[in-house]
Amino acid sequence: MRKWLPLAAVCLGTFMLLVDVTIVVVALPGMAKSLHTSFADVQWVMDVYALALAALLLGAGAVADRLGHRRVYGSGLALFALASLACALATGPQALIAFRAVQGVGGAAMLATTTALIGRIYHGRDRGVAFGVWGAVSGAASAAGPILGGVLTEHLDWRWIFFVNLPISVLAIVMTLRFVPVLPGARSRGVDLPGTAAFTVAAGGVTYAMIKGGDYGWSSAPTLGLFAASGVALAVFVAVERRREHPLVDLALFRRGAFSGLMAVAVLLSVAAFSYLAYVSLWLQSVKGMGPVAAGAACVPMSAAAFVVASLAGRFLQGVAPRWTIGSGMLLIGAGALLQATVGSGSDWTVLVPGMTVTGLGVGLATPVLASTAMACVAPERAGMASGAVNTARQLGNALGIALLGVVFHAGLADALHGPAVPDPAAAADALAGGQAATVLAAAGAAGRQLAQEAFATGLRETFLVSGTLGLLGGLVALLFVRPFTAPAPVAAARPAAREAVAPGTGAAAR
Repeated sequence: MRKWLPLAAVCLGTFMLLVDVTIVVVALPGMAKSLHTSFADVQWVMDVYALALAALLLGAGAVADRLGHRRVYGSGLALFALASLACALATGPQALIAFRAVQGVGGAAMLATTTALIGRIYHGRDRGVAFGVWGAVSGAASAAGPILGGVLTEHLDWRWIFFVNLPISVLAIVMTLRFVPVLPGARSRGVDLPGTAAFTVAAGGVTYAMIKGGDYGWSSAPTLGLFAASGVALAVFVAVERRREHPLVDLALFRRGAFSGLMAVAVLLSVAAFSYLAYVSLWLQSVKGMGPVAAGAACVPMSAAAFVVASLAGRFLQGVAPRWTIGSGMLLIGAGALLQATVGSGSDWTVLVPGMTVTGLGVGLATPVLASTAMACVAPERAGMASGAVNTARQLGNALGIALLGVVFHAGLADALHGPAVPDPAAAADALAGGQAATVLAAAGAAGRQLAQEAFATGLRETFLVSGTLGLLGGLVALLFVRPFTAPAPVAAARPAAREAVAPGTGAAAR
């Protein structure tokens, strides 16, 4: 059992940082009331964390490759704990959002190193089991966030969603120092600071533009300027990486359909499986009148299915080609979202159960194999790069998915609210999307209330349809492009380790 203690230390941090992506979903209305601000303003508590993760993961992975993965992981845990304490003690929305961004910095350092640590500590069949457990934890964590957030918010206070991180962080730090071995980094290689800066600007700019585009206007100067700045930063990033001896990410990997396909699937997985949870929680609480615990419990089928399937997949599907497990998982994720598109104005939370369950099955199948397959494309000393790349893609998908589905959701609301019972459809849509459904329904009269409830259901249906379509697209991408490959070895001595790093199902047996 002792050999699994390093995995437990890594999974503790993984669970905590991924839970914090969605744990605030059901707490946002309470935060807005407590801090005397609007629901739209405190949404940044969720968005800024996802933005920090997406923008900094590649840079954190590069630093970890040089300084050592355990050192960076432990430092990330410590920063995450301190930022969590600051979030819990924040007295205003601006301070909370700022500390939440710092929490995202710590989360990036942790997430960029988790799969790299697993890939370097475990070998052979143990590696498949370890990635299966890691996938189970990471897949279940995002779905479990609303549940834990609901329990803490309803029975204690929203601040406890941050206080609870402190004992977990301390335990994870102690276990990391005691059980996770020190793995040397590639100290001869400098950190790619220009590439890190350019990518951070590109990722952060496009994410911010997507989040605020609806407020500024998609054709407004600020939005177009942000997209243009992101494009320039991306061009600078590509130019820098092409000239670096040891780049932040090896762009040559993207010439291989398998690697590019993996990155595309990682983005689509987060969008299709998790980005709509914020709008589901809003519907359950503000329209259906459910408390935070009950609203969070609607995600139990997804969380439970993801955990069980990922645990079994890592152990029993090692001989199956990754394109089949990832592809099948993405098709299930898409099908689960489409099943939820049956929601109507008279529906209750049970209408979500079949779709949530099917989505959880897909998450459990795809998540662990996605991570281990990405790790197979590089030599072990560049594991941080591969880990950072796949996790960056996932977090970009989450951040961009929240923004994209928010646009779809708001458009569905506005389209359905046209009628004499609602004199100002745009304002009503803003109010519904901003968590003020109770006020709108109370003032609208019988006909207006029915129209508003149908509008919310319409917005959700369109959100689920987009999510489902993207999930099915991800399945097709995986089936067509994710093919077996072995890690490139820049030096001969790296070849045995690189072959050992091949993900379960990517070797000869998979062919």
